[in-house]
Formats: sequence, C-alpha cells, structure tokens
Amino acid sequence: MAQKSCRSVPKEMVHKSRRYAVNPMLMADDILPFSSAFPEATEADWLREVEKALKGKSAETLTRKTADGLDIKPLYRESDFPAAADPLGVPGQAPFLRGKTAAPDKWLPWDIRQRVAHPSPAEANAEILRDLERGVSSVEIRIDGSGQDGVQLCSLADFRTALEGVDASIAAVALDSASGMGTRTAALLGQWAEGQADTSKLKLDFNLDPLGALAKTGRIEGGLDAAFGKTGALAAALAAKFPAANLFRIDGTITHEAGGSEAQELGGLIAAAIDTMRRLNGTVDLAQAADRTIFAIALDANYGVGIAKLRAARRLWARCLEALGLKPAPMKLQGVTSARMLTKYDPWTNMLRGTSAAFAGAVGGADILTVRAFNEALGLPEELGRRIARNTQVIAMEESQLGRVADATGGAWFTETLADDLAKAAWAEFQKIESEGGFGASLMSGAFQARVSAVREARARDVSRRKIPVTGVSEYPLLDEIGAPVADLDTPKPRKVSDEALQQYVKSAPAAGADAVAEALAPIRITAPFEALRDAAAKAAKPPAVFLATLGSLAEFTARADFARNFFAAGGIVSKEPPVPPKTAAELAAAFKASGGKLAVLCSTDKNYEAEALAAASALKAAGAQRVWLAGKFEGEGIDANIFAGADVAHLLKLAHAELGVAQ
Repeated sequence: MAQKSCRSVPKEMVHKSRRYAVNPMLMADDILPFSSAFPEATEADWLREVEKALKGKSAETLTRKTADGLDIKPLYRESDFPAAADPLGVPGQAPFLRGKTAAPDKWLPWDIRQRVAHPSPAEANAEILRDLERGVSSVEIRIDGSGQDGVQLCSLADFRTALEGVDASIAAVALDSASGMGTRTAALLGQWAEGQADTSKLKLDFNLDPLGALAKTGRIEGGLDAAFGKTGALAAALAAKFPAANLFRIDGTITHEAGGSEAQELGGLIAAAIDTMRRLNGTVDLAQAADRTIFAIALDANYGVGIAKLRAARRLWARCLEALGLKPAPMKLQGVTSARMLTKYDPWTNMLRGTSAAFAGAVGGADILTVRAFNEALGLPEELGRRIARNTQVIAMEESQLGRVADATGGAWFTETLADDLAKAAWAEFQKIESEGGFGASLMSGAFQARVSAVREARARDVSRRKIPVTGVSEYPLLDEIGAPVADLDTPKPRKVSDEALQQYVKSAPAAGADAVAEALAPIRITAPFEALRDAAAKAAKPPAVFLATLGSLAEFTARADFARNFFAAGGIVSKEPPVPPKTAAELAAAFKASGGKLAVLCSTDKNYEAEALAAASALKAAGAQRVWLAGKFEGEGIDANIFAGADVAHLLKLAHAELGVAQ
C-alpha cells in the first residue's frame, strides 16, 4: 500500500500531535522549556528524597574517601568551587591550567601512542608499521637487551631494522628503557635519526630520566652526579641536532604501579621534575629543559579521579614554573592506562577498564595517550590485543568525538574540587620530599618508598576484603572462562646495548663514584593474591570443591548460596550442591557423603541457623566432613569458620585451599 504523504493526515491529528512533535521552525530560534511540566524543586527537596531512599540516613553517608583521605561527596555545588567566577582562566592561555589550546586539532586532538615490546627488531618493525597504518600516530619502543621485557635494540643496525619505513617527521618515535636511564638507547636513536632526510623536523621523544631509573631499578651505576653529568651532556648534544625533539620524561606511573596513591604519584612527579632540573642546572638551559619534558601519569578505571589528576598536575607544574622564574608554558602530559588494574583472569573485562581510562585521558586533556593491551597481564600482546588497544582510542576520537571540545570538564564542580584537593595533597607530599633532600635523596633513604608501601598495604587489605571489588576476579569470577591469546615467543639470547653512539655524543663525563642504591618501586597488580589462588587451584589434580549444605526452602537459602558460590569461585573452588534441596539433617548428610567432599558450607537464613545449624553441622561431620563453614555470622559448636560480606576473603580462601589439600 502506498504511503500517505504528510498532506493527507487529518487536521485534527496534526492538532493532537503538536504535544509530541517539534516544529522545525521553532528549533532554530526558541528554547523549548522541557522542565516546565515539572514542579520546581529546591536542594532541600532533593535531600529529603535522598534521606527517604536511605531510610533516614543523610546524603553525607554516601561520601567516600580516596587513598589519600580526600572526600568524594555525593553532591557538589557552586560553593565547592566558584566556577562562575572562572578562576582558572580559559584554555590556551597562560598559565595553561585548562590545557594548551582553545581549538583542538580537528583530525588529531591527541597523540595516539602505542607501545612496542616484541624482542625481535624485525617483528617490532612489522608491529610498528601495522599500527601506524591502522590509526596510531606515534610509537613508544620498550627496549631491553635481555629481550625479556622489550625489544632488543642494542646497535644502530637494530634501530635501522626496527624503524625501517618509519617517517619520524610524521609519526613520533619515543623510547622507554626497561633497565636503566636510557642514555645508550637515546644515543642510538639519535644516531639513527641523523641518517634521516631533515633532522629539524623529526619528532623524537628520548625520554631521559635518571631518577626514574633509580626508582624503577634501585641502582644507578657511578652515582647520580655522574649520571646527570652524562645525561646533561647528551641532552645538550641532542637538543642542538633535533630542535623538534623532547629530551626528558618524568614518569609518575612508576609510583602508581608500585601501589602509590594519587597524591603520592603527583607529589613524586613534581619532586622528580624539580630535582631533575636542579641536577641538570649548568649543563642544560632550564627553560629549554622544562619545555622539552614530558610528564607521564597513570590512568585507571576511575575516570573521575583520572580527569582530576590530570588537571591537578597542570596546577602543580604551573606553580613550579612560577617558582623557577620561568615563563608559563603548557605542561606536556602523557596518560598511560594502569597496568596494576589489569587482570589475568577474565581478561576481557580489561577492555572496559582501558576504555574508562582512555576516556579520562581524552576528556582530561592528555597530549599523548597510551592504552595498554587488554591481555598484557598474560604475556606479550599479539595482534588482537594491539588492535583493541589502538581502536579504543580511534573510536573515542573518531566516533565519540571526545577531542572536539576544549577542556570539556572545565568548571564542573566535582572535577574542579577534586583536582584542587589533589593538588593540595600532592603539594604537601612534594614539600615532604623536599624536606628529605629532594626526590633522589628520599628514594635513597627509603622514606618515599615507606609511604608508598603503607598505602599499598592498606589497599591490599581492602581488595582482600572486597571493599575494592574487582569484577571477574574477586567478584563474579568465571571458572569456565575463555582465555585470551598472547604472542608465542622463543626465549631470546641476552645482548648488551652498545655504548659506541653515546661515546660519540658525550666526549667527556664526570668521574663515576659509588653506585646510587635505593629500594626499587616494584610494580604490582592488585589482583595478584586472588590470581595466585586461582593458579594453585588450576594446578590441582582435580578441581577443588566445596559442598553447599542448604537449609530450608529455595527462597530461604538462595541468597547465601549464591554468595558462597561466588566467594569460593574467587579461589578457583567449585561449589557442589544437592540435586534436590534436603529437608532433614539426615538427607543433608547423605547428599554430602555422595558428593565425596571434604568441606561443607551451610547456607540459609539467620532464623534457620538458630533452629537447625548445629544439628546440621553435627550430621555433616558424622558423614565425613573435615570442616563445616557457614555463610553468615552465626557461630556455635561444630562451625569451624564463617564467610560474610567484609570478611578477609583471600585469607579464608587460603584456609579453604589448605583444608582441601591444594598446594600453594
């Protein structure tokens, strides 16, 4: 049947539809009062509704605290941050607290940077070219002479192989040294770059960072004075040859990956930058050094905190430039998605974590953004992991249009308040580090590491008790999950990075002294304790199992049975259940005996526990149960342990493993 034209619609229907249709002539000039149909509500009205939903509790009970003790409130107002007064200026203007530009690049609002770590220079080259062809705008090469944690770029020939076909005047080439401060590899990159067509246009990030190397590896051969003398001489030579290159990188992600808090990461970042400038003074012009420094910050799945962290970093660095007597300049920020949040089990959820972190980087105004592959915790990512990592950014940029608005969160009360609180807490940490002699001295004394350790241990307790839940690991684990692929590698033969190029750039260097030694800020993953339990269970001769001893009706035991099933699955333990809900203690004991198990867990309501738990526990032990646990807090004779919300899950799962004979 032919479709009627709009002219054939009866007039009365057009009249009635005016309540629902929008006149296109009104859209251009008038603002439709969508809220006019609702009664006006005050903040007091809103708070009353909140208290009603919270059953009499105030909205303030929803306030949460960060690892630094900063409040994250449920509601923010103009009184929290005077956004209407525009206290931070505008994007693109000094002191650049709201980013470097008011007009983001239409085609590339931020630099999409991909990490490369395949040990083979030839394979690394194939990955680099494939990434650049498919949307990546720059590459960061992780270099490791041993081949265990990066590309074996140990000579000029290796660099030529890895960078064959790469035009560094279009796509930036950045370095990340796995085992040291990177002077040798930086010199080799410089030697490669000198063979390119126009060295004045090459985008190179040498990322020299002696203090970062000390924090990461725990040792600097010859001491910091000699290291900075060598670094300064090399930086001066590279600056003269490559005017478009960045020379230094201050890496806050080291503190984050070691378990530090946001304020510790930012405070350490600024302290490392100031100490670096202090130690370079006299060998490199400070204004040039500041202008050619990149600051790396970790971003995790909490995108609200990530955005605030980037904003706080700009405030801190602007204050430092002012104190150093340098003119205001935009801070070059590289956001790197967190490695400590990645999980080995149910790794597919890492895609969501990476997407949230990437959102924070894009909206927070990172100049460079690196998204880790979702399968990185399992091994070296192959093409699937690399494709998802780069496409996360491509989709955010091209489909979601995240970079089209300059400083999208500027003036938001929550973001600005948290950024201000973070900046103050980080400044206090910075002042503490300065009072300890600067970042290098604080590292060598162990003072900074001790504070990071305290935060790390507190977070580990919260993860163990599931106050910080991790989907797919401590919460909602899948025992029959499908694993993610990783690259299949042959163990490479270790090689030594050549220092010939370095000797060409640095003709003389300060005499070496005693090695600078510090406790390394070793990286962690917050789910490691649970994953160790899953690994141990997977190696057992047969899957460890517990018997869910249910009491009462289906409606009475389902909630706690589900809780127990989820609880034990976090340790790789299967839950077995009676084929038919038992009605008596004798039926329960018979079902347990048929299961062939060692450990039983009672699941029911508190009321049923009062009436039946002790008799059921006695019957289960008579049927061969070595231990009887209970889902809930009811205690009594025959109940050996309790599982409940807020319990130390990891500790109890270790006990369960021991009782089930699982070797750790």
